[in-house]
Amino acid sequence: MTGFFMLIVGAMLVALFSSTFRILREYERGVIFMLGRFYRVKGPGLVIVLPFVQQMVRMDLRTIVHDVPSQDLISRDNVSVRVNAVVYFRVIDPERAVIQVANFFEATSQLAQTTLRSVLGKHGLDELLAERDKLNLDIQRVLDVQTDNWGVKVSNVEIKQVDLNESMVRAIARQAEAERERRAKVIHAEGELQASKALFEAAQMLARQPQAMQLRYLQTLTQIAGDKSSTIVFPLPIDILSVLKRGNGRDGAGWEEPTEGGP
Repeated sequence: MTGFFMLIVGAMLVALFSSTFRILREYERGVIFMLGRFYRVKGPGLVIVLPFVQQMVRMDLRTIVHDVPSQDLISRDNVSVRVNAVVYFRVIDPERAVIQVANFFEATSQLAQTTLRSVLGKHGLDELLAERDKLNLDIQRVLDVQTDNWGVKVSNVEIKQVDLNESMVRAIARQAEAERERRAKVIHAEGELQASKALFEAAQMLARQPQAMQLRYLQTLTQIAGDKSSTIVFPLPIDILSVLKRGNGRDGAGWEEPTEGGP
């Protein structure tokens, strides 16, 4: 009987010792309540808690990575999309995280979901796809302001994925294709304009310098002479024909044009 009593006493002493002396890691803090009222925040290291008088709530100060569930929302231009994100937050004030909110993790998670819908719903689809950094910062600022009263710091928000339905994906693909065709036509038109300006300047230059036209003729003849064509038609200026006609008239002085009734 005495041995059984000693066993019970030993167990009570062990339980009392374990409830009195607590060891908190470097990233942990203990919120101490004395007779139900907040007393102080202790830790890290060895913490003494008076049994039956004080109670301790252990808090983890490390950054929590929370994957926000996918949210269905309608953008400002009435496009239905599904968006999911990741929120990084941590407790910076253990006292407020215990006293001001029943469950800071659940409260931050629900707040992140509603904020994600409200903030992204104010922007158009193009902004959702192209300006994620700006949207991430907007969501982070809104969350951080609202969680400050809970002693929680939202350090970062990252939009992971923006999902569209198939019809919207096809519409965006058609829009992108039309944009590429428009750019191609603009580039082609600009090239035609530059080419026409260059030809116009070349024509003016050839008109001012007739010798340049002769050189162009010779260059063209050189180019077509390398082809396998058997007939080459080369334009001859009228001025050259007139010069040849005058030359034949001087050399052939004895030649006379036949007259009617002659031999």
